[in-house]
Amino acid sequence: MKAVIFDMDGVLIDSEPLYHHVEMKIFKELNLVISDEEYFSFTGNSSYYMWNKLKEKYKLSQEVDVLAENLRKSYYTYLVSIKDKLQPIEGVIELLEKLKASNIKMAVASSSPMEVIEAVMNMFHLNEYFSVLVTGDMVPESKPSPDIFLLAAKKLGVEPSSCLVIEDSYNGVMAAKAANMSCIGYMNLNSGNQDLSAADLVVNSLKEILNINML
Repeated sequence: MKAVIFDMDGVLIDSEPLYHHVEMKIFKELNLVISDEEYFSFTGNSSYYMWNKLKEKYKLSQEVDVLAENLRKSYYTYLVSIKDKLQPIEGVIELLEKLKASNIKMAVASSSPMEVIEAVMNMFHLNEYFSVLVTGDMVPESKPSPDIFLLAAKKLGVEPSSCLVIEDSYNGVMAAKAANMSCIGYMNLNSGNQDLSAADLVVNSLKEILNINML
């Protein structure tokens, strides 16, 4: 492997409970009753993708752009307000240090907007590890399309087949495999019951990755 591409939400930061808090509040305001199964089916997708699906299904009157921007602003405000209570997921820093010492290129490829990605990078002092930050806003299709990972590989200057992706969602794993990349699925319980079986390896802790031969 010449490069490792990290998803952010659920891999670098345990953000799914934060999104859940904000989104459930917005769903309540819109009188939407969303089942856990439907909710977690959007894990790894962009806010625009989610709201497109919800608008179509529940005949929402609001425009997708308005719904998505409201969610993004609400989430960013909430994230910043509790930043002192947050930590990177256990094992992240050790893994990043190992990759850096091995001169492995690293990128973040997240469906979150760049404002949120940069906030997380600054919050946990992660900028020194990542030479490339890619958001779902930069590509035509959201995960499970491979677009975001292919763009990250291009920006890193590495062939997709030489990249390893670390993901916590079904959509992310499918996107990585569609991009012809190796993939480790991280079973984050807060990301819901995600089917990671298409990944080359599934781990329950990021610390497990430190000793594998894929790196």
